Amino acid sequence: MNERILIVEDTEAILDAVTDALAAEGFDVQGACDGTAALAVAEAEPFDLVILDVMLPGLSGTEICRRLRATSAVPIIMLTARDAEADRVLGLEIGADDYITKPFSEVELLSRVRAILRRRRLDRTGDSGLRRLGGLSIDGVKHEVVADGRPVALTPSEYKLLALLAEEPGRLFTRREIMQHLWQSTYVGDERACDAHVSTLRSKIERDRAHPERIITVPGFGYKLVAA
Repeated sequence: MNERILIVEDTEAILDAVTDALAAEGFDVQGACDGTAALAVAEAEPFDLVILDVMLPGLSGTEICRRLRATSAVPIIMLTARDAEADRVLGLEIGADDYITKPFSEVELLSRVRAILRRRRLDRTGDSGLRRLGGLSIDGVKHEVVADGRPVALTPSEYKLLALLAEEPGRLFTRREIMQHLWQSTYVGDERACDAHVSTLRSKIERDRAHPERIITVPGFGYKLVAA
């Protein structure tokens, strides 16, 4: 069965071009140009990936992302204006997995889409093994995370980040290492985006987000995961 992608974009030319490019690669694509209608579709039907423009009539892409994240871990790519760094950082903070700045090429879009869907497939098959670090456990087979006895729902990018840090507890991972691991060869951009991913992950696995005990910041360098 072909992977299903929902593309939400209010500029008809961009919506048509993206839909055609993805359909030509064998994806099952559904398009929407209104935020309110798009959210209803996304909540009613299963998708493997959602591509959201930030500026939409009805509901903004940012608000759609926020609402989807409350109930779903579906991967989300945000489309943003070239100079809208604040949009990109906000999108990552509320749970987007990647962003693409306009204008973009079909080659870049397809590369990002393939990378995210590849990670989703790997996450579904699992990496084997159960890791325990203090009150945190990570089941690579079931793709389940439990923090202090509480099941934690993570997005694909959040899980991939946590799994990376858990591979070598106590090791310092630089921001660039982390982002290259998350986005592979497609990553170019502000390393501060890494901080947004870490912030959302902390909000889910730390006892007190303001005083993290598990994901430790090494100022000027990056992060490490320790048992707590």
